[in-house]
This record gives sequence, C-alpha cells and structure tokens, in this order.
Amino acid sequence: MTMFFDSEIDRIFKRMSRSFFETDDIFEGFKGNGSESGPFYYGYTMTVGPDGKPVVKEYGNAKPGQLPTSDTREPIVDTIVDEKEKVVKLIAEMPGVEKTDVKIVVDNKVVDLSAEHGDKKYHVKVPVQHKVDENSAKASYKNGILQLVFKLVEEKPTGKRVEVE
Repeated sequence: MTMFFDSEIDRIFKRMSRSFFETDDIFEGFKGNGSESGPFYYGYTMTVGPDGKPVVKEYGNAKPGQLPTSDTREPIVDTIVDEKEKVVKLIAEMPGVEKTDVKIVVDNKVVDLSAEHGDKKYHVKVPVQHKVDENSAKASYKNGILQLVFKLVEEKPTGKRVEVE
C-alpha cells in the first residue's frame, strides 16, 4: 500500500510541476501586451478520499496550454461527506459578492454555482459524486464562504433474493 501511495504521489507532483512551468509561459505572454483583463490564476488542491487515495483537483482561469478565456473566476470548492450527520457539504470560496448575487442550480447531479457583483464574477459546475436528495439542498453564505448541504440518500441493496430449493 505504501509503495502504491508513494508512486501515486510522485506521479501527481510531476504532473503538477510540469503544469506550473507551462503556466509560467502563459503568464509571460501577458506581460507588456497591454492586457488588463487579469487576474490570472491556476492551482491544485489535494485531499485524501474516503478510500485513502489522493484526490487532486485543478482550479483557476488559466489552464496550461490555454489562454484565459474570460474574467470569470472559478472558485475553490471542497466536497465533504459527513457520514455521521448523513450529509454532503459543498463549500465554495467566493469573496466580494453578496448573498443576493449567488445563484445555485442543481440539475442531474451537477451543481452550477455562479455569482457576480461589480468586477467579481464566479462560475463553476461541480459534479456530485454521491447519491443525494437534490430537494434537500440548503445554502448559506457568510464572509465570502458559500456552504451548500445535501442529505445523503441511503442506498438499499437492489435485486431479488432467490431461495435455493
């Protein structure tokens, strides 16, 4: 297990460092060209999934090999599964907007988050990996942090038991 985990971490960090060098080249292209449409940002978040394997997610509006296409920022979103409370929480960082600016649409296990206030614009589509009750969604926004909570749906075994005669 340790050997797999170490090699997986090495692979992830090699991919990340390669992406950062490519991103530096992207940013160089914007110096001195008069572009005032920034900010441009790119990064990774890394957590450990419920199965013990690392989960790496990209974020930002400047992806390696691509120029930023808009001034809309992609907020950092964390997904937390609380088995004890039987809920899934999506937590998004969207500073600089008001509660009334936030729009949330849940459709077919995808949460579409957006907000716009002045020059602050955010948008991201987050797939929900767990079985949740979409009608149970409750959202709160305070100090730039949006928290969206869904109730987990208990999965009952499917199929029919066949008795042996």
